[in-house]
Amino acid sequence: MRAARNFSLFSSCLLLLVCLAGSIAPAAAQQQEKRIALVVGNGAYAKTPLATAANDAGLIAQTLQAAGFDVIGARDLDGDTLRKSFRDFIRKAEASGPGTVAMVYLAGYGVQLAGENYFVPVDSTIEHDTDIPIEGMRISDYVRQLAALPLKASVVVLDAARQQPFIEGGQPIASGLALVEPENNMLIAFNAAPGTVAPSETGPYGIYAQSLAEMIRTGGLSLPDVFDRVRLRVNDATKGAQVPWDEQKIQAQFTFFDRAPDAPPTQGAADQVAAIRDRPIRDLSVQDAYTAALERDTLQGYEDFLIAFPNDPLAKRVRAIVAARREAITWRRSYRADTPDAYWSYLRRYPRGPHAWDARRRLTILTAQLDPPPSFAMLDYDVPPPPPDEDVYVDRPVLYFGDPDFGFIPPPPPPVYFLPPPPPDFVVLAPPFVAVGLFILPQPVFVPIPVFCRPPVYVAPPPNNIIFNNIHNTTIINTVINQPPAPPAPAAPGGAPTAASAAAAAAGRPVGAGPALPAAVTQRASLIQQGKAPVPPSATIIPTARPSTPGTIPTNVTPTTTPQPSTLPKTNTLPVPGTKGAPPAPPGTPGAGPGTVNPSTRLTPSTPPPPGTPGAAPGTVNPNAKLAPSTPAPANPNLPKGANPAVVPSKPPVAQTQPAAPEVREKELREKRREPSLPPSAGKPPPPPPIEKRAAPPPQIERRAAPPPPPPRPAPPPPPPRPQVTRPPPPPPPPPRLAPPPPVARPAPPPPPRPAPPPPPRPAAPAKKCPPNVSKC
Repeated sequence: MRAARNFSLFSSCLLLLVCLAGSIAPAAAQQQEKRIALVVGNGAYAKTPLATAANDAGLIAQTLQAAGFDVIGARDLDGDTLRKSFRDFIRKAEASGPGTVAMVYLAGYGVQLAGENYFVPVDSTIEHDTDIPIEGMRISDYVRQLAALPLKASVVVLDAARQQPFIEGGQPIASGLALVEPENNMLIAFNAAPGTVAPSETGPYGIYAQSLAEMIRTGGLSLPDVFDRVRLRVNDATKGAQVPWDEQKIQAQFTFFDRAPDAPPTQGAADQVAAIRDRPIRDLSVQDAYTAALERDTLQGYEDFLIAFPNDPLAKRVRAIVAARREAITWRRSYRADTPDAYWSYLRRYPRGPHAWDARRRLTILTAQLDPPPSFAMLDYDVPPPPPDEDVYVDRPVLYFGDPDFGFIPPPPPPVYFLPPPPPDFVVLAPPFVAVGLFILPQPVFVPIPVFCRPPVYVAPPPNNIIFNNIHNTTIINTVINQPPAPPAPAAPGGAPTAASAAAAAAGRPVGAGPALPAAVTQRASLIQQGKAPVPPSATIIPTARPSTPGTIPTNVTPTTTPQPSTLPKTNTLPVPGTKGAPPAPPGTPGAGPGTVNPSTRLTPSTPPPPGTPGAAPGTVNPNAKLAPSTPAPANPNLPKGANPAVVPSKPPVAQTQPAAPEVREKELREKRREPSLPPSAGKPPPPPPIEKRAAPPPQIERRAAPPPPPPRPAPPPPPPRPQVTRPPPPPPPPPRLAPPPPVARPAPPPPPRPAPPPPPRPAAPAKKCPPNVSKC
């Protein structure tokens, strides 16, 4: 009996342990979710650079870092480095494990050809349609490899649907990006609907990238909800000129940020919003029906709007969206069939459509005639043929919904229960800081994440991610994260950056708060730094100016512009330290050439030179200029009128001026040697030595004792009064010196020649005796 009770107790404990282990297992599995991302922004194209591509990539990289992603990113990559970076990222995703979420964001130019999408590197030379497969990077090659990995989810975002500037004339290509179908467990998103292009950007960031960053930062949104709201925000911000697109086949639950229970309530009750979203479009108002059709973004949803509101002014805009989507679906079905009948079927529906030349290219490859035969097996599409009123939208090379030829009215703003207003601190973003070197993404000004939004607890913290650890800490954000990186290396002659500009990139570490570089990019930067690889031509292309902060210059960044000093006569200037024949430059002065800026002068100067010291280069700011003695310096009579005395070394009084040039001093000495001595009977002292007009005698000369008097002569007649020529008159006391320059700041002059001592007095009588009774000899 007791044994049965013990066995029953043992079974109960075992069952409890099994249940507890089953409840802990999912939580333990969730703790292992890793998040990795590859972000690339190509904007420095030789033909029509993009102003915001690199900035957009920097903004998305920073936002993903805050959400717990281990981000690697770079800008302005060539084809070889771009492909290697993508392959390295796929290997990283493979080694990361099954609980990994991988995200790819590409900003730049994208083109489509024969049903395939290509991302264009910055070094591509595309002039004809046949150059695209060679020069561009085909997206599907890498997407299929990523989809083959056992990952939790994969997200591929192509912010690249823009009007391409490469192919002009000849056989045209379709505009925008081609409609594709995502692989299992994957989401693919475009910044503009298939077959359409986005308008040009005017701000520091693109509208699509800023909207995507806003929705990622919003807590509690699933992955489909994030991109649905992005579509509504972009369409509202562009007045209907841009309609993003996405398609997904993801089963796992995923949120970038969780929303805390004490978060502010959203607009409208959850059941009310769900009821409105699930209602048929015909039962909604025009404004709600347009927003609902745009949020669902299906061909059936747009057609339901046209059936319910055929005569509304918004119907014309919706009809253009339907025309682009119908044509893209028709071409996708034809390309997947890849038979002559399929391409003839497309040409029958769209003889002048965007993909008409793609159909003819495929027919040529299949060795089929270009014109459809009188009878062939028409492909059975799952979409009806286009009505005649859609031809105006698809019979054109480029389709964008902001074309003024269409005469569309602006769409209404979405209701708040579909799309809440953006947060006040994320409406107008400050421009990013200036990029510090080759390949490094610009660093945006980080806006703190709302305190009620946090990454899920099961996300593995990424390594060396200061943003992820301080998304709410405004002190760290202001003092550490939102600080400009070190200034870039100076440019080489001709505008191209030197190899030193790749030093930060070659380090392979995150620059400031930005993401780390891919390994292939780090290797390329190292070769450039060592001089083993040329500097890419894209380094000389600046798509846009990126000020550090709006209207200000950071206090810890030395300005690149140097004020030019006033031109002074050569007699009033000293040799530049470090030049030939001049003293060496002071420690810490880079370059030692005129106009060189010391980047440490505005940080923590060690021992500042005294005021007026010509040890720094012209234009260098003296941080201690206001700490000089209060005794005013005497006016410089040799300073030209209008010259700035602040940039001129202070000139001592005339008696203490710098000795003249060697050739001038030698000429004066020669003249002195030829000067005859005055006879004693002249009755006036000789003129003072010329040396006193040039500079004060050295201290040892001033303290030199007078020459010894001559020995007395026996019984000489009383000599006439002797002129005072044994010692020169004492010079007037010099005025107090004002901080004389240190010895290293002026060239050491050669010791001046000592003046010849005055001749001893001549005895008058002993020199010559006259006969008696003769007054004169």
